[in-house]
Amino acid sequence: MITLGWTLVILLFVVGMIGAVYPVLPGVLAIYGAFFIYGWLISFEPFGFWFWLIQSLIVIIIMVADYAVGALGVKKFGGSKAAIIGSTIGLIIGPFVIPAFGLIIGPFLGAVIGEIIIGTSWKKAISAGVGFVLGFFASSAVKIALQLAMIIIFFIWVF
Repeated sequence: MITLGWTLVILLFVVGMIGAVYPVLPGVLAIYGAFFIYGWLISFEPFGFWFWLIQSLIVIIIMVADYAVGALGVKKFGGSKAAIIGSTIGLIIGPFVIPAFGLIIGPFLGAVIGEIIIGTSWKKAISAGVGFVLGFFASSAVKIALQLAMIIIFFIWVF
C-alpha cells in the first residue's frame, strides 16, 4: 500500500503542477487530493489542525486569485465583462482547437471577440486580449509558486 500511495501522491502532484498552466487539469485540487490519498493509503497521523488550515487557506487563495487575476488583467487594459466571458470560453476551448498554442491564443481571441461583439473598437479589443494573456501569465506564476509551497509543506510535515 505504501508504494501505491506514494505513486498516486507523486502522480497527483505532477498533474497538479501541469494544471497550474493547463486549466483543463484540476491543478490545486489534485495536489490537495494527494494529501487525502496519502492519509487513506499510508497515514493521516502526520497531518494536524495546522497542516489542514494552512493547506486549505492556500487552496482558497489560489482558487480566488485564479479568477480574479485574469479578470483584473482584462479590466486594467480596458476590457469589459464581455471580454472576461469571451476569454474564459477561449481558455476552455482554445487548447482543444489549437493544441500547441490554444492556451494563449484561445483566451486572447475570446477576449477580442467578446469586445467586438459589444461594439468595441479593434484597438481596445486587442488591448483587452493582451490584458487577459498578461493576467493569465501572472496568475500561472502565482499558482505555480503556491502549489510548490503546498508540496514543500507536505514533505516537511511528512518527514
